[in-house]
Amino acid sequence: MSSPIVTGLMAYGMSGKVFHAPFLSTNPQFKLKAVVERNQKKMVADYPDVLSYSSVEELLNDAEIELIIVNTPNFTHFELAKRVLQAGKHVLIEKPACADAAEAKALFDEARKTGKQVFGYQNRRWDSDFLSVKEVIESGRLGKLTEMHIRFDRYKPELSVKPFKETGDTPVTGTGYELGPHIVDQAIHLFGKPLSFDKIETKQREGTEIFDYINLRLVYPGGLVVSLVSGLLIADALPAYVVHGSLGSFSKHRCDVQEAQLNIPVSPDDPAYGVEPEGCDGRLVTVGIDGKKNIEMITAPKGDYNNLFYAVYHSIRQNALYPITEEHLVWQMEMLQ
Repeated sequence: MSSPIVTGLMAYGMSGKVFHAPFLSTNPQFKLKAVVERNQKKMVADYPDVLSYSSVEELLNDAEIELIIVNTPNFTHFELAKRVLQAGKHVLIEKPACADAAEAKALFDEARKTGKQVFGYQNRRWDSDFLSVKEVIESGRLGKLTEMHIRFDRYKPELSVKPFKETGDTPVTGTGYELGPHIVDQAIHLFGKPLSFDKIETKQREGTEIFDYINLRLVYPGGLVVSLVSGLLIADALPAYVVHGSLGSFSKHRCDVQEAQLNIPVSPDDPAYGVEPEGCDGRLVTVGIDGKKNIEMITAPKGDYNNLFYAVYHSIRQNALYPITEEHLVWQMEMLQ
C-alpha cells in the first residue's frame, strides 16, 4: 500500500471534531498531522499527537502536509481553498465549496495550474437512507421514474448564536447554502444536470435576516420532476425521500445515524457504526400485472463516510476519478447562488 496522505485541518470545531478527525485518525490511508487553533487548544485532549498551529500560514508552510481540509465558516471557503492550492497542496472543501459557479470554476482552474486537486466534501452521498433510495431506483423496480421529493427538514425556530450564520450582509448564508448542497448534490448524483429548474427562497423565522427555507424544482428528460425542500420550521419531519415511477413508489425517512454516533462518540471502525436502528426501513409499493399492490419493507445498507475519504485517497495516490466532479460542483452552485 502507498504511504498515508499527511493531512491538516483548518479548524477543530464541530465539523473537525465530528466529520473529519475521527476518519483521519482511524483510516490507515491518512495521517492527521496538524490543525489550526487560533484561540482555544482543544485538539490535544482528543488527539495529543496532533500539532496545533496558531495560524493558517503555519499550516500552509508545513512541507510534509499534502492535503488540507477547509472546514472553516462558509464565507472563507473560496479564499482559503485557493491559498491551499497555491501552497502546493490538495484541498478538501466542506460544503458549500464556494458562493457561485464562477468561484467553483476559478478553483478548478487554479488546481490545474498548480497540479493539485479540489475535492468537494459531499458526505451525504454515503448516508444509509440515501444509499437505500439509490439501490431501489437502480434496481428498476419502480419502472420509469416520474417524480421524486428530497427533503432536509429541521425544527430550529431560534436564531443561531453564531452571528455569521444569521447576518444578511455575510455572503454564503441561509438554508440554501447550509443544507441545500446536500439535497442538490444527491439529485445531481442520481440524475445529472437538469434541463431546467426554478427556485423559491423565503424568510420564515421571527427576526431572521437570511433565507431559511428553500424549494427547488428540477425538470429532467422524460418528464421526471425532482423537488428539493429544506426548512427550519418543520416540527414533524416528512419522509426525506419519496420516489414515484410507472411500476411503484418508494418512501424513506432520514434515518442515517452517523452524525449522532460520531457526536457520542462512536468510532467509525466500530461494527455498529452506520447501521440504522430497527423500524427505519423504507416502504416499497409495487403494482403487479394483475393490478394488485405489493408492499415490501426495505432495510437500508450501512452508511459510511469513510467511502468519501477512500475516494480522496485513490484520487491522490492512483489518479482515480473523484465521484464529486468539477461539473457537479459547478451545477450545484448554479442552482444555489
